[in-house]
Amino acid sequence: MPGRFRVRGIALVVVLWILVLLSITVGIYAILARTEGLQARFLFDETAARYAAEAGIHRAVFEMRSTDMETRWVPDGRPYAMPFGEAEVEIRITDESGKINLNSADAELLTDFFISRGVEELEALHLADAIMDWRDPDDLPRLYGAEIDDYLAAGYPYGPANEDFRSVDELQQVIGMSWELYREVESYLTVHSGRGQINPAFAPAEVLAALPNIDPESAEMFVEERWQFHPADQQALMLPDGQMVNLQGGGRTFSIRSRATLENGIWSEIEATVSLGTDTRGRPFRIQRWRDNIESR
Repeated sequence: MPGRFRVRGIALVVVLWILVLLSITVGIYAILARTEGLQARFLFDETAARYAAEAGIHRAVFEMRSTDMETRWVPDGRPYAMPFGEAEVEIRITDESGKINLNSADAELLTDFFISRGVEELEALHLADAIMDWRDPDDLPRLYGAEIDDYLAAGYPYGPANEDFRSVDELQQVIGMSWELYREVESYLTVHSGRGQINPAFAPAEVLAALPNIDPESAEMFVEERWQFHPADQQALMLPDGQMVNLQGGGRTFSIRSRATLENGIWSEIEATVSLGTDTRGRPFRIQRWRDNIESR
């Protein structure tokens, strides 16, 4: 009898352990199922936000192609909002003529721009001349610039292109340009405007602050005032330096930033540079640059 009770006791313990293991196994599968469900839901929401942001890009192009001057969206960085499904989309458009053109801006404008972004004067002079040397066709370095020998001496496996920048991204290869500074300035630069000077009617405050006699605070105030008007109003505004600005004009190439946010906070952002005009395939615009999920500045 004592032996039989002992066996029964061992069997009970084994059964209890089996039940514990089964409970753990079931719990693990439940956690995995819930995790996979959450991951699937997140992926679904992320995809929905992504396509809502892309819809914002197409809406911006549609509005910019409008023949109605009074309702056409203004490409000066002001925000436009639209609902799309369960997402709220914020769209900002900037005419490329309001940016600094890497291929035509002079050294003074580039220097002043870098200084306005917090770069020390000597470093700004070096960067500006290095950009000029990158795009000019000769091998003669400017006073603060750099040509092939300077690049090789600094350990670069290449030299300046000695031709125009093909994209803003190429600026990262210029000697002295750090990744941190590039991320700070690239949104305000272009290779698509075809202008040597910026167009104040569409320029961001960060670009306006590079102009003589305009400080960042004055530039911000001017942009806020500019947003109160539409080009159809035929309103002229005065810059802090006394220059009169006609709010009309501009080009056919625009940077569009579209950010879609769902009710649960999941978001997706697209930044695209597009040129309006039908191409050889009959498309109403051409994409010059496209980037996903760029952090807002």
